[in-house]
Amino acid sequence: MQGDFRTEFVRDPVGLRQHPALVLNADYRPLSYYPLSLWPWQEAVKAVFLDRVDIVAEYEAEVHSPSTVIRIPSVVVLRDYVRPQKRVAFTRFNLFLRDGFRCQYCGSKGDLTFDHVIPRARGGVTSWENVVAACAPCNLRKGSKSLRRSGLSLRRAPRRPGAEELRDRGRSFPPNHLHDSWVDFLYWDAELEA
Repeated sequence: MQGDFRTEFVRDPVGLRQHPALVLNADYRPLSYYPLSLWPWQEAVKAVFLDRVDIVAEYEAEVHSPSTVIRIPSVVVLRDYVRPQKRVAFTRFNLFLRDGFRCQYCGSKGDLTFDHVIPRARGGVTSWENVVAACAPCNLRKGSKSLRRSGLSLRRAPRRPGAEELRDRGRSFPPNHLHDSWVDFLYWDAELEA
């Protein structure tokens, strides 16, 4: 045997990313679209043996124990329904998702940070209604000035998003890799090909 398999596996992060399983709620919808609800294959196999999920699709690859051979799950569905959260957490990621990962002043996609529309120095609060995604140049240009004084304008007024709205928005940002077995479960509203 060449080297210790445990250290080779830990040193090879690609090994952790191989064969992820798409996790569906009991209603066969992904738990989340962005980030896509994926488990490492090890978690999926563990959940199968703990009887927490059913396998919907499998990879060709197998894993072996001394007494068992199992094909690695590519899609699993939870046996118990997990109620989606109604309240959307105010996080940097959710803010960027709400704003489509674009600066709300110029529309650029790169070098994003966030900006208080009414600056904190002028009594502005950190809330959904006062914070927007902004690129670094626009954020620097605005500084602690009002929108009018900075010469900038908002593309959309900031507001609190609904949970369903963020889930739908997440569908607009598919991950870099989509396994063929996942596609039927990801885009419910896509037009069917004839």
